[in-house]
Amino acid sequence: MTVTADDIYAMAPYARTLGVRFTALSAEGVDAELDYVPALSTVGGGLHGGALMGLADVASAVCAALNGPAGAVPATTTSTTHFLRPLREGTAFAKARVLRVGRDTAVVECDIEDDRRRLCTRVTQTVSIRVPGAEVTASPPR
Repeated sequence: MTVTADDIYAMAPYARTLGVRFTALSAEGVDAELDYVPALSTVGGGLHGGALMGLADVASAVCAALNGPAGAVPATTTSTTHFLRPLREGTAFAKARVLRVGRDTAVVECDIEDDRRRLCTRVTQTVSIRVPGAEVTASPPR
């Protein structure tokens, strides 16, 4: 399945609003960038954790969807973030890679590095990948 940045912005306008740019879009991985801007900073001058988490969430959801069936729509169900170092200037570089794809979920890890390629944030997410209108089969009772 081929997806463009414009497709993503149409489905998830938040990605454009945040300022996310995509540099690689494939099932093998999604690379995205977010520039440091003072409007996205927090106390101490670092890029706000919510902005970093937003970048990781967008990249991870797209990566999960690209590993699902055609027309799959992603929805993050769990997310764990480790802030390892502040990002106070330049660009945040996100690399989302699938760790495991199941029947209707994917586990994705996203590393965010700074301009010097130092690891700043690591996010692991479980993303539901469902096709709209597809019937969900309930598991039998135990």
